[in-house]
Amino acid sequence: MKLFTRPKTPGVLPMPLWLQGVVELGQAAVLSALLVFVPLTGVWFADGFADRDFTSLARLGGQGWLLIHGVPLTLTLPAGTAGAAAAPAVLSLFPLGLTLIPFFLSWRAGRRLAQASYTDQLWQALLGALGTYALLGTAAAYFSSDGGVSISLTAGALIPLIAAGLGLIVGARREAGSWIRLIGVDLTDWISRTSQHSRWAGSYVWSVIRAGVVGITAALGFSALLVTAALAMSWAEIVTVYQHLDAGIIGGAVLTVVEVGLMPNFVGWALGWTSGAGFSLGTGSIISPLETTVGPLPALPVLAALPSGGMEYAYAVLALPVFAGILAGWWFLREGENHFDEWLSLKIRARWFTAPVSTLLLGIFVGLVSGILAAAAVLVSSGSAGIGRFVDLGADPLWTGIWIAAEVAVGTVVGYAVGPWLEREERP
Repeated sequence: MKLFTRPKTPGVLPMPLWLQGVVELGQAAVLSALLVFVPLTGVWFADGFADRDFTSLARLGGQGWLLIHGVPLTLTLPAGTAGAAAAPAVLSLFPLGLTLIPFFLSWRAGRRLAQASYTDQLWQALLGALGTYALLGTAAAYFSSDGGVSISLTAGALIPLIAAGLGLIVGARREAGSWIRLIGVDLTDWISRTSQHSRWAGSYVWSVIRAGVVGITAALGFSALLVTAALAMSWAEIVTVYQHLDAGIIGGAVLTVVEVGLMPNFVGWALGWTSGAGFSLGTGSIISPLETTVGPLPALPVLAALPSGGMEYAYAVLALPVFAGILAGWWFLREGENHFDEWLSLKIRARWFTAPVSTLLLGIFVGLVSGILAAAAVLVSSGSAGIGRFVDLGADPLWTGIWIAAEVAVGTVVGYAVGPWLEREERP
């Protein structure tokens, strides 16, 4: 089945799919690079970069393009520079908000490639697109390296494919409407040929995974609300820092773009804070509802919104992941199928035993899924600034995952237990 019928002109050969993939994702790479180069060029024309010619500015733009794709940069600071380390440091903190730019550009390219491909030919377009992106990443890593910054060619070729590949797949799936039209495999037909017990087990596992996604989505949503509230309440302090910096219109605009790009990272750090594990703003520092120890911080305006002063009731935020688990348990009651509880009831007739055990195990399973996803979210939002003590920024993935897993598990048990009363309709 062809996803889209292109009009054919007599005597004109259609563009090969691999070449169309090259063009589509090449456009995405160029547009995302322009969004990095244009602000830097504006700062350069405003004399914001001292002793930097246009060639070095182009290298800086390539480094920025690779960084928003998640490629780590190895920094070698001159001896005597403030914050210089004995060994080369790694800059691995990348702004997740700016990473959405190549993702959505690739999403658009994936939709267009799906429109132009037959079901069994889409791989040709994807292969040409991803191959082109890998070559461009390799070229950017090669030409952007200099005496102060070195970039692995392998990392430059492969890591940008994560954001671009996800965008391509999501966009192609969105255009196709189903996996069978996208890859030619009917998962529903394959599942229907399995045994009834396998379908029940698969349905239970799939419902648990989706409930875990609901739990971590709610927890991240609460963290985003906390970040928004902190920015709103500290707006005067943030403006004061901007005034003291006096970076000018262009410099202030670029700084704001960087801060906006880091907002998803701050949400990940806030997730660590609400879990109780806290997050770090430099080696030896910790910010959590239970303990706060912070050293000197850079003059970044958004850091004025950090929690400070008396936080006697800060531990109340630990209830937010629990409430997220309550939503996950309630969702499972409404949308999921607890086939494990049914199977356990058939094996053991004592309902007073099977109901609590199945609910407790449900909470553990859902909490485990949410904890793994929380650890992944914190991992990609944290990193190293590569300068001085700021080589440790963000929350700890292991402890954040453990805390979130435990809190969501408790909330899931409560939500699944009280769900029947929440679902009860009043009789006339």
